[in-house]
Amino acid sequence: MYTINTYNKIGQAGLDMYDKEKYVITDVLDQPDAIMVHSAPLHNIDMGKNLKAIVRVGAGVNTIPVDRLTEEGVVVFNTPGGNANAVKELTIAAIVMISRNVQAASTWVKGLNTTEPGKEVEKGKEAFRGPEIMGKKIGIIGVGSIGSRMAKACSDLGMDVIGYDPYLLPARKKELRAYLNFTNDVDEIYKTCDYITIHVPLTDETRNYIGKAELDMMKPGVYLINYARGPVINNEALVEALKSGKVKAFATDFPTAEQLELPNVMATPHLGAGTPEADENCAKMAAKQIIDFLENGNIVNSVNLPAVSFPRAAGGRITLIHHNKPGMLGTITEKVAAVGMNIENLVNKSRDSVAYTILDFDEDVPATLAEKLAEIDGILRVRVL
Repeated sequence: MYTINTYNKIGQAGLDMYDKEKYVITDVLDQPDAIMVHSAPLHNIDMGKNLKAIVRVGAGVNTIPVDRLTEEGVVVFNTPGGNANAVKELTIAAIVMISRNVQAASTWVKGLNTTEPGKEVEKGKEAFRGPEIMGKKIGIIGVGSIGSRMAKACSDLGMDVIGYDPYLLPARKKELRAYLNFTNDVDEIYKTCDYITIHVPLTDETRNYIGKAELDMMKPGVYLINYARGPVINNEALVEALKSGKVKAFATDFPTAEQLELPNVMATPHLGAGTPEADENCAKMAAKQIIDFLENGNIVNSVNLPAVSFPRAAGGRITLIHHNKPGMLGTITEKVAAVGMNIENLVNKSRDSVAYTILDFDEDVPATLAEKLAEIDGILRVRVL
């Protein structure tokens, strides 16, 4: 039996994918084989030595100690794209709302102390007029699962769309050119766009991605949208730009206390992925990845290990997580040959400093082989399936 620990509420559609004869689902952290988590912080949690995998039921993994877990031979998954449509829809709504002053206008109307609001509305509505987005130029920083959907939606709404993503493959860029033009210089977005929306993960490289220098480059009265992660925009510089009017309005899912004090900030409480459909999509994707990894050793959508997936042979399978260094694969195969076994299929892929190897055999794998492989310097985890 495998034990799956759930942090936060996980969509039932995902939990229903687990075979109850093979898996125990619990919210008690007691030596689990895998953890499913939404956004609970795990950096200071002792997750046990039996842990083999963690899946973030969502995209961002900044609440998970990825580097430490990698050295412990734990695979960290996420579910990219599972909530992309939900975030796209809310981001589009936010763009329209800050353009047309919807939040302030609604608050004003609801605060009217009159039995004939129609007359009062006609007198005061002029203060809330705002521009249409059709025909305006929008820059999208990060054109992945969410950003690409944003590009199509904004194009369909009649906006002039420009995108920046240095990590996007050329073939994918070619597919998206029907909806946007790409720039190789993000400064072009800062200098020319009426609206700027950012869709990048929070990493050491993207923290404070937009700061004072970038804000200074922007057009006066720019509309800025952040439904990625709060710290990708420097808070101090943004507050200054909002107070001066350089940024006309800002919409975010991750407001700071300073931002909440400003009238030109529209804030939502981390609602981007908060739809029943997104919960179900991500939960099902997460469960599928965990099941395939625990039962077959296949890796899809890992943030710390390479993608490795292929059908199993008739016999046993060994999976190894190890340091990516010269001679490692030769040492592994020597250990296999020493016990008189023949490798039917072998795949080895690396990602930065770690590698993942799968060995398939036409017979069962003896426990002694796993023990010998575990003795190799640089081996982080050995599993016999």
